[in-house]
This record gives sequence, C-alpha cells and structure tokens, in this order.
Amino acid sequence: MISHPPGTTTSSPSSPQLSTHSYNHLSTLKTIYHSLKSPEITMSPTGKGIGAAPKIDGSDLRIGIVHARWNEQIIEPLLEGARKELLAAGVKPANIVVQSVPGSWELPIAVRGMYTASQIQATQSSTSSAGDLLGSTSDLASDAAATHTPPFDALIAIGVLIKGETMHFEYISDAVSTGLMRVQLDAGVPLIFGLLTVLSEEQALVRAGLGGGEKGAKGYAAHNHGEDWGRAAVELGQRRREWGEGKIL
Repeated sequence: MISHPPGTTTSSPSSPQLSTHSYNHLSTLKTIYHSLKSPEITMSPTGKGIGAAPKIDGSDLRIGIVHARWNEQIIEPLLEGARKELLAAGVKPANIVVQSVPGSWELPIAVRGMYTASQIQATQSSTSSAGDLLGSTSDLASDAAATHTPPFDALIAIGVLIKGETMHFEYISDAVSTGLMRVQLDAGVPLIFGLLTVLSEEQALVRAGLGGGEKGAKGYAAHNHGEDWGRAAVELGQRRREWGEGKIL
C-alpha cells in the first residue's frame, strides 16, 4: 500500500481534480449558461424590418390578399395590419380584394388563380368599356379610366406555420415558399411573402403584434409584420408599373 505525505489529497482517474483557474473558469461558464436560460433575461430589440419606405401614392393601385384560415387568431391581426398600411398609403378600399383558403398549403394555387382572375376582369372591362364608349359624347379618356378594372399590381400571401412534433412543418414550409416564388416569377407580379414559419405559438403572436404587452418572446418588442407586408405591396406595386413603362427611378 502506498502512503502519502500528510496534507495531500488523492485523486482517481475517474475524478480528476481541477486547478483553481479551471474551477473558476467552469463557474463562470455555468453562470453564463444559467443566465441565458433564465426567463428574466431581456434582449434589446433588433433593427429587423424593411426600414423607412419611400412615400408612395397608392390611390391607383389594386392589391390582392390571400390568407389561410388556419391559426386564425394570428392571421386576423396580420391581415388587419396589412390592410391598415394599404389604406394609409391611399389604396382605395374597393381596390383591396381579400380571399381566404383553408391552410397555407393552398396559398400558391389560390394566389395564382386570383391573379389570373384579375387579368380576365381587366380584359372584360376593357372590352365592355370600348363598346359602351362608342355611343358616348362625354370625355372618352376619363370614362375609360373610371370603368377600367386593372389586374392586381401586387399580391400578399398570408399564412402561419408553427412547428410541431413531425416533419410536416418542414415539408409545408419549403413547398409553399417555393410555390409562391414560382407564382411571382411566372406571373411577373410582385407577391409579398407573408408566411410566418415559427417554432412556437409565442413567436407567432409576437410577430402578429401580440404576445403580452410591449415585450414579447425573449424580450423582443412585439411587432405586427402585416404592416410591413402592406407597405411592401404598395412599393412593389408602384415599381412594377414604372418598370412596365420603362422607368428606372
């Protein structure tokens, strides 16, 4: 048996002794870890968002909105946020057309169908207006402008996907995102991506401007992303018109 001098300690291979420096370092790491897990920690709001949008007169624009009904308690404030900003930009209430579908999966086909329908409406209104104006003695240009129904200048697709226990979330998120981009590029019309893909209901509530007071999940300020989508639709709708006229401002 091996004896040790008085005052010394022994250590086994399975329980190595830490030096004072290592122990202090480990204690610091534990403190940081527990503080990050603590629900009381607050994080400063970030600068996320589209920033200040240019002042645009949206009075001549026509905007279409398609929204899912799934997670309706979150969809409704997002929809109202978008509508509020459209009206604030001067878009006429009659030129804000809203349709709903059961869930986010149906958004791409619904948006595509809605835009196609608006093109048909534009063609029909132009044809009927031309016939009506043949016998008119009034200002033909002003009458035509008053009766013409243009296709949508921009569209907004609104949906909410919250991750569950299966891969359903990943499949739907990827397919819908790809589908919406395809509609936008194939149709040549701005399509604002209003699909929230979040990991919890709390994250969705914060992004709908809800979530309990001024601060939401992890201390971030609650902000209604629907307002951003409304402003983006006006900006891109106007840009589309300018691009169609050969203008690059």
